[in-house]
Amino acid sequence: MKSEDLDDTDLRLLDALQRDASQSNQALAERFSISPPTCLRRVRRLRAGGWIDSEVAILDPARIGPLLTAVIEVSLDRQDAGSLDAFEQRVAPDDAVQQCYRVSPGPDFVLIVTVRDMPGYQALAQRLFTSDANVRNVKAFFSVKRAKFAPRVPLPGAA
Repeated sequence: MKSEDLDDTDLRLLDALQRDASQSNQALAERFSISPPTCLRRVRRLRAGGWIDSEVAILDPARIGPLLTAVIEVSLDRQDAGSLDAFEQRVAPDDAVQQCYRVSPGPDFVLIVTVRDMPGYQALAQRLFTSDANVRNVKAFFSVKRAKFAPRVPLPGAA
């Protein structure tokens, strides 16, 4: 399914589900003035079409206890496609890595990581950076406050 196959109702359903995926089919149908079977059919089509990647619970980190979040810039010595792919494939599966972006210009990668504490960060740095001979430079910025966290993707026409 291509983006041009989505109508306004599809976009509004996607936006509503991004905000709260726990909404019942009945509530969504009422909200958008469509029948529950039509709503369910549309949401299933959006899932099958790959528009909905996953549905997860976003936890409140303050309830979990102290955590250390870092934004990390990583520069590699070699930037050929194979080297970039190899680094990405090695760091992306790590549980501490929440986000991994290949960027340009500047560093080659920006990672968002969350660990329990500074020893946890040191273990991560050893595991992902120090042991990789192709990592030239690592610059970590540690969060002192999370002002906003929103995994929502802006959609055209969905306010």
